[in-house]
Amino acid sequence: MDIGTAKPSQETRARLRHHLIDIVDPREQFDVGEFVRLAENAISEIRARGRIPIVSGGAGFYLKQLLYGLPSVPASMPEIRALIQTRLAELGLPTLYEQLKAVDPVTAGRVARADGYRITRALEVFETSGRPLSDYPPPDKPRSDLAVKLIGLERPRSELHQRIGIRVADMFAAGLRREIEALLADGYGAEDPGLGGIGYQEFFDSDGNLRSSADDEEISAEIQKNTRRYSKRQITFFRSLPDVAWIPAEAVTDVVAGITVFAETLA
Repeated sequence: MDIGTAKPSQETRARLRHHLIDIVDPREQFDVGEFVRLAENAISEIRARGRIPIVSGGAGFYLKQLLYGLPSVPASMPEIRALIQTRLAELGLPTLYEQLKAVDPVTAGRVARADGYRITRALEVFETSGRPLSDYPPPDKPRSDLAVKLIGLERPRSELHQRIGIRVADMFAAGLRREIEALLADGYGAEDPGLGGIGYQEFFDSDGNLRSSADDEEISAEIQKNTRRYSKRQITFFRSLPDVAWIPAEAVTDVVAGITVFAETLA
């Protein structure tokens, strides 16, 4: 999945090493706990080489969990997860949501009824530990074992929307539909987690069937709309983080200066 995810080009990745790319099959569910553990390993390896890791994003919730640390939720147990997936297949998601309400009404009130991953994960925690997920609150302040410089790149909303439009047009021109058709030919489908993200989900109808190429203009508009909404949520989330230095995205010298001063504190 290269085009819809807007991965850095091979040329860019050859010049500047990237981490945590091409690590998960589209069928696999990838959660924030796995991200934090892999990110911590990458950070340690980069620092061991005398370099400063740059965490770029992206999913604001994942970034915050890296900065704050994970709650002490029990690790996933394959046998429990399999049991709940069997229950899901036999009883359906609405029934599992009602089960969650019975054992953990606090978490049930926080998740959408259609959010299969969070519903099943909360049930998995309860089945594993005998305690509701809401008994494991996330940390409320940044962790002390990471020295961090937070830089937020700002753009005017109108420019951001224009860039989103250009990006989506470039994705279609690069062969986004062909990429999805190739994934389907390889046995992947709309139900797989990897194809549920923005830029992929819009290609499927409500029954999980690939929409016609005649709908591409409408699909493009939907991707742009969903990306604009997501970017708005991202901005709101990032502004809730503490001590962010907000810098205009074009002010490259200011960004470099901020990183240089931070690097000197680590020397």
